Amino acid sequence: QSLGIRPRLVTQSYNREEDIDYEETFAPVARIEAIRILIAFAAHMEIKLYQIDVKSAFFNEYLKEEVYVMQPPGFENTEFSNHIFKLDKTLCGLKQAPRAYYEWLPNFLLENGFR
Repeated sequence: QSLGIRPRLVTQSYNREEDIDYEETFAPVARIEAIRILIAFAAHMEIKLYQIDVKSAFFNEYLKEEVYVMQPPGFENTEFSNHIFKLDKTLCGLKQAPRAYYEWLPNFLLENGFR
């Protein structure tokens, strides 16, 4: 029986330095005023709006740079306790994760028929 608990591996990027440990992190976010205007316009024009939440957004994008993480507490391999992991894809907590998703999304949408 499932308890509905799903563990997640999250990086602790609080001690990383820009231009040393990572490069671009900027990913645009719509201002609340723009969202309200869109909703008002859609209501006025009787247009349906849809929204989605991509729960796996920060888990699917490949990293441009090499990122290494220590073994998470409770999941250490005692046979290789001094080993670290090299990440191939982004994780929650990585400062590059939002930017990587933002760069991937337009190509995905175009490839799937969106204009």
